[in-house]
Amino acid sequence: MLPKLPLADWIEALVGWMGSHLGGLFDAIAAIIEHVVGFFSGLFLLPHPLLFIAILGILAFAIGRLPLTLFTVIGFLLIENLGYWTQTMNTLGLVITSGLISIILGIPLGIWSAYSRTAHRIISPILDFMQTMPAFVYLLPAVTFFSLGVVPGVIASVIFAIPPTIRMTYLGIKQVSAELSEAAEAFGSTTWQKLFKVDLPLAMPTMMAGINQTIMLSLSMVVIASMIGAQGIGAEVYRAVAQLKIGQGFEAGLAVVVLAIVLDRFSQNLFKTGRRKAVLQNQPRRRLIFASALLATLIIGGIAQYLLLPSGTSADANQGGIVASKFHNQIIGIDPGSGIMKSTAKAMQDYKLDSWKLIEGSSTAMTAMLDKAIKSKEPIIITGWTPHWMFTKYDLKYLDDPKKTYGESEEIHTIARKGLGQEQPTAYAFLDRFKWTPEEMGEIMVAIQGGQSPEEAAKDWATKHRDRVQEWTKGLAKVNGQKLTLSYVAWDSEIASTNLLQYVLHEELGYDVTSLQVEAGPMWTGVASGDVDATASAWLPLTHADYWSKYKNQVEDLGPNMTGVRTGLVVPAYVDVSSIEDLNK
Repeated sequence: MLPKLPLADWIEALVGWMGSHLGGLFDAIAAIIEHVVGFFSGLFLLPHPLLFIAILGILAFAIGRLPLTLFTVIGFLLIENLGYWTQTMNTLGLVITSGLISIILGIPLGIWSAYSRTAHRIISPILDFMQTMPAFVYLLPAVTFFSLGVVPGVIASVIFAIPPTIRMTYLGIKQVSAELSEAAEAFGSTTWQKLFKVDLPLAMPTMMAGINQTIMLSLSMVVIASMIGAQGIGAEVYRAVAQLKIGQGFEAGLAVVVLAIVLDRFSQNLFKTGRRKAVLQNQPRRRLIFASALLATLIIGGIAQYLLLPSGTSADANQGGIVASKFHNQIIGIDPGSGIMKSTAKAMQDYKLDSWKLIEGSSTAMTAMLDKAIKSKEPIIITGWTPHWMFTKYDLKYLDDPKKTYGESEEIHTIARKGLGQEQPTAYAFLDRFKWTPEEMGEIMVAIQGGQSPEEAAKDWATKHRDRVQEWTKGLAKVNGQKLTLSYVAWDSEIASTNLLQYVLHEELGYDVTSLQVEAGPMWTGVASGDVDATASAWLPLTHADYWSKYKNQVEDLGPNMTGVRTGLVVPAYVDVSSIEDLNK
């Protein structure tokens, strides 16, 4: 059998080299994108929502028909009524920015591809790769190069959304009749004249279809982009999913639907030649003039506001003291709605960290930011917990919490569905006995970080610690392929524990085990409803306090499988800050 190609190592080496040698370029790109998104967001937030809705209604009537006007006005009035106006405008700014970048880059690439067979042969497989690679894969390099926030969200959206513009531009030009091209050449047209007077006008409908798809794909990335700190309506959807707030998730999702339909209809109608001629030939030409005047007023006002205050957060950036400025007034967090994020938000109130901002994202994005900061010896504050492999890999320390906002040490509990003890006594007894230490868990986490698969790491640990496995399984009767379902959250600690449980249950006790990786809310709901047999990933009493309060009468708590767990604010050891109270100095 051939040895495995070290592809992952090559990719990480390439990313590291780019981060080290192209950091200045990435910073410049980030600054430009951040200002462009800030400009559009400020532009859309400049007028009163009702005035902005009126302007959108006039534009909808000018380029479409009465149904589009009614839908636009009613849809955005609903968004304002539900309280998602600011988030929707921030999302619109992100979508417009990523769409513009995709169009500015995509159309020239499509033209080049159409006129050069060599270029097409090179670009086409790259586009295949971009369209088929899962969108989540783009998040980590985007965070590594551009930190958390709206910028990596735009970059990931562009990579994900640009292929349709390139492909449809290529297709549109290739579909131009050969006779027309020959006629243009016969009349002495230059290459540029042929492009702008023959090819592009005839290819425009096909190109606009590609641009429309690019805009829709950009919008589809808003929820994924919220996992790396891009604020907007996507963050509201992500937060609702994480907290199992079905109604709130539906409301936020409805705002995305309204925005998607309006953008789709606007982009479809804006460049319909027949429709434009009909509008211009009819008496209401004044509608277009009035709409243009309103739009010009909006743009001029947005530019004026942008020049006076380039960034909505810049006024606060210099507040909070010297310590805050060293950290850019940011605390890097994880999933919105998680227990540690709620505790951190409360800590910011308790310690009066009014000038600080808690950045939402994911645990993966947070550790990527930590790795980047440590390599550059830059100060950073993150929401941390133990056990976690980062405490083994890096020299980290917790900030003292004199007000005890994060409480005392936590525990990781095993919870089971009602009736598991009667139906699956062997599995129930094993899960009840399962207890281990942070140091033991750390061995598996470090092995996984070193390149082993979670399954291999769990198997190696169980082989090495036969005495512990026998302690958990002693005297238990082996079953014959009975099915068992476990669930866990995608934290490194829970990946380690669940894979170990799955290995022991299968190899030692004969169970056919299925492990489901879900968010914390669905994890608890699954056990409470009986769809999942058990989970060893319940952090109590603080992190999963809301879920315990809601489901404690619907599940059975088998007690802690690990004690001495801790959560809080964490910094690298080289950071000269020792307490949360120091953050305002």
